[in-house]
Amino acid sequence: MSDLAQAVHQSEPRVSRHLKILCEAGLTERLRQGQWVHYRISASPPAASFVQGLLAQLDRRDPVLVRDRTGAQAAASGVPDTAGARTSESRLGRALRGFVEAQDLATRLESALVVGVEHLELLESAASIANVCTAIAHSRRTAQSARAFAERRGFACRVLLAASSEGLSERDVVRTGQAFNAVFLDHLAVPDSALAGMLACGRRALAPGGRLWLFERYESLEGSREKVVEHPLARLRRLLGDVGLACERLSPIEADGEHVLAAVAVSAVAAPRGTSNATAA
Repeated sequence: MSDLAQAVHQSEPRVSRHLKILCEAGLTERLRQGQWVHYRISASPPAASFVQGLLAQLDRRDPVLVRDRTGAQAAASGVPDTAGARTSESRLGRALRGFVEAQDLATRLESALVVGVEHLELLESAASIANVCTAIAHSRRTAQSARAFAERRGFACRVLLAASSEGLSERDVVRTGQAFNAVFLDHLAVPDSALAGMLACGRRALAPGGRLWLFERYESLEGSREKVVEHPLARLRRLLGDVGLACERLSPIEADGEHVLAAVAVSAVAAPRGTSNATAA
């Protein structure tokens, strides 16, 4: 998946979401080999025939297709795709960092955990407000990028490879070996049920009085619940409340053509009265 994300110049969570849709439709198959996950066209004759029929209709001279095919070939051969490589920083990443820096922290925190590391700017923000920084990456490529970024910027950060390709697991929390004053969940665009589990694990990773920072794509929070349309802001507050967290700050952020909901949450027990009804900034 990491090679495909690099080839098409998209985030790994977004590519993972599309691959999951293809697998659920029976058009592709997911094969796990150790810590690596490989995808291929389904071996089912009807599915393979359908995919081949779709591919036959593509214009192979299309500029985007040519670019992505070149990137895929470069990724497969191990040669860097310098022509279309994404930079480590982005307008969205800087906007997310600005959201963090706008929070007035009275004192420097002891520890911070960053899950996802899709935007390296958040990693730098975490390191700037905490004495100890730990990151959980969901691919070897992302982990390597995080380590290289920390080295270039001159800050220390322990980078771990996640136990699962999706979200944050209980095993990940145990492996960190400590509780954190701040937990950053860099929007992974996981399914609603997986997001709930990830939030629960993030809640357990918090030290008393700690804060959880969540950055989630707007479209991943859209949808219905029992045939009743639930607004993304309401859904996010509900998911946080379900795991014992109260929304302290909530704000929509738009940059690079993406819409993200940024939230800061604290333990509902420790939250000030009325915090759970905080309005979007």
